[in-house]
Amino acid sequence: MRPSAVPPLARGGFDRAEHRRAALGSAPDDGALVLLVHRDSAPVAGEDGSRPVLQWWAGADPALVNTDGEYAFLGVGPDGVDRWVLALREVPPTLDEQFSWGSLRVIGGDLDDADGDAFVTAVSLGRWLLDSAHCPRCGSVAAVQTGGWSRRCASCEQDLFPRTDPAVIVAVTDRAGARLLLGSHVAWGMGRFSCFAGFVEAGESLEAAVKRELLEEAGVHIEDMSYVGSQAWPYPRSLMVGFTAVTGTDSPVADGEEIIEVRWFDRAEIGAALAGDADVQLPGPSSIARTLIDQWYRSAQP
Repeated sequence: MRPSAVPPLARGGFDRAEHRRAALGSAPDDGALVLLVHRDSAPVAGEDGSRPVLQWWAGADPALVNTDGEYAFLGVGPDGVDRWVLALREVPPTLDEQFSWGSLRVIGGDLDDADGDAFVTAVSLGRWLLDSAHCPRCGSVAAVQTGGWSRRCASCEQDLFPRTDPAVIVAVTDRAGARLLLGSHVAWGMGRFSCFAGFVEAGESLEAAVKRELLEEAGVHIEDMSYVGSQAWPYPRSLMVGFTAVTGTDSPVADGEEIIEVRWFDRAEIGAALAGDADVQLPGPSSIARTLIDQWYRSAQP
């Protein structure tokens, strides 16, 4: 896959060091670096207009003592230093006042590969740790183990792991590849368009989900499709699996429930929207939807 086609939060950057998790304690040692995460945000450094950089704390920093949250081992950074996340239940006022906080959805696409990889992993794992303290089978407390990557129920001894929900996301073109079909979701503001997406249902293949979603949401029949790439998207715990697809349906129809408008765009219109010179708003640079749109737009350029 060409680097430009790899979604921004899927480019890697650090070693997860899975083989070390079983031997880890419940908190980092003094030499590790720690990323604070609250919901989907983390402290960032950088001057106005410069590329954002995640703010990491030393494991021995007194500011982390008695902070209410859950630790988890992220892996080893490019510098060879262990990286952990501290998923906060609430942000202490002293920390909230010292730093700017950036949302993964907003700044993820502007981070370097290592920070982007760490951030999406931290948000995904941190949300699971805070939301899944009890066993779903019997309701007992489930203790954190393997460096934050699993829990074990104290009562029925069931091992629990972070959940990932697969979803497909599709950039649909006409047969000539000259137009891109996008839709506007009912929950969005007017003028915002994106690729079509939906969760994979139980017992369903990715390919079947692509065909079903496009027929349901836009009334189009898919004639061909190709896999592009995937990206974690912790809203709340998705793995977005990206495709391109072709349809011969010339007059799409929005379902009127989830999608309130569907529209064909030519390259000039998409180019203007990407440049910010149109009334149409496209997905942010952190998303795989933006990658799919940008890849289609650039495919006709020499």
